[in-house]
Amino acid sequence: MNRTDRLYALVEELRAFAPRPRTARQLADRYEVSVRTVERDLNALLEAGVPIYATPGPGGGYALDKSHTLPPVNFTPEEATALAVALARPGDSPFADALRSAVRKVVGVMSSHEAEAAQRLAGRIRLFPHESDVRQQAGGVVEDAILGMQVVEIDYQDRNGAVTTRVVEPLVLAGGSGQTWYLVAYCRLRQDERAFRLDRIADARLTGETVTQARQPTMQGSPPARILSLLE
Repeated sequence: MNRTDRLYALVEELRAFAPRPRTARQLADRYEVSVRTVERDLNALLEAGVPIYATPGPGGGYALDKSHTLPPVNFTPEEATALAVALARPGDSPFADALRSAVRKVVGVMSSHEAEAAQRLAGRIRLFPHESDVRQQAGGVVEDAILGMQVVEIDYQDRNGAVTTRVVEPLVLAGGSGQTWYLVAYCRLRQDERAFRLDRIADARLTGETVTQARQPTMQGSPPARILSLLE
């Protein structure tokens, strides 16, 4: 059994026994490898975001938190390649790095045979260069602001090229596949709701202030038209 297959098997073994723990020795004997190898594999799974926790002492071991995992999903090489192509160019879409990470996880749990087939298929696909391939650093800060409901300070370039610094309370991210994405937020400078194009945010900084009483966006009617009316 190669390492990729063993990592997948370890997750399924822990899933089958959850919430009961399995010791590193039990897992090593099960897959005919050393305890040290199993511990390295478990650390790799932890770094990949698999919710494994260790219980010390007699009767302890490693267990999987079933409430934070999905049941096994089998992807064909064609499905995995289609996902990779669809997510290869997220551009300014929110959580672009998470999209790429999701593809890596999909391939990581495939069997070695299917993963190799997916890689061969992907090698026959070429994407033309596009300006959206370069993602602005401010995008990650905006994502953190949305996730943590934190006030963020942005340097924003308006349609005329003028740059102003705004302190805003994030409300929603609005957009869609192949479209421009906007941060809809309460702007403290304008004291009103405004929409900011993500590709015009030159820089962004978290202020450390949490939005304690979240405002509700006032977008009514057609969202595209409403966003255009709010656009700075």
